[in-house]
Amino acid sequence: MLLEVIATCVEDAIVAEANGADRLELITAITEGGLTPGIGLVQQVVKAVAIPVHVMVRPHSRSFVYGEADLLTMEAEVRAIAEAGAAGIVFGALTADRKIDEAALERILVLTGGLNVTFHRAFDELADLPSGLRTLMKYPQVNRVLTSGGPRSAPQAVSEIRELVELARGSSLRILAGHGLTLETVSQVIANTGVTEVHFGSAVRIGGDGLAPLDPSKLLSLSRLLRGINRQGTP
Repeated sequence: MLLEVIATCVEDAIVAEANGADRLELITAITEGGLTPGIGLVQQVVKAVAIPVHVMVRPHSRSFVYGEADLLTMEAEVRAIAEAGAAGIVFGALTADRKIDEAALERILVLTGGLNVTFHRAFDELADLPSGLRTLMKYPQVNRVLTSGGPRSAPQAVSEIRELVELARGSSLRILAGHGLTLETVSQVIANTGVTEVHFGSAVRIGGDGLAPLDPSKLLSLSRLLRGINRQGTP
């Protein structure tokens, strides 16, 4: 069971790695769902930790429908992120009718080279999640989809997440469950969906506050819980 933790600064990254995180999603503007961090921060986090760093590529929080200026911005960001030595990017783009924006996706994928690519929770705004997943499955460079199974929190959408896990089985895609997971709910969500990766943000911060520092004791408890699930062979 792989644990991805949101980091918003170098201190977050160091604390996350020291307390069991397997991978980081590096962002800024956590209260807006995450935006692209400054390249200086990307460079320093990549230097500070040994675990993979996946960097958000999202130029603004207005919507996931992007125009030409947005795409040019994101292309420049992907180039800089790759040069900084990050392991991957976290990206998503939709059309106005709530489908995957394949033209935007293809423009970004041309630049990713060996980077991992996660399609982020823009996915949860799609009109049809299974159809969207089938679209993403056409692009082997896309490694995973971060999803809560729709607009609700992950613990409230177990059946939807399980359907996506089954649909992705045998493809290059993995389903990364996130949004609303807690130490109390994660075991049941894993058991009932079959996901092999989970994503945590505010639930592992002091007081559950997205703007607070990471809580080392919560993170350590979570990572031990997930290691126990691994030993038991579930899912």
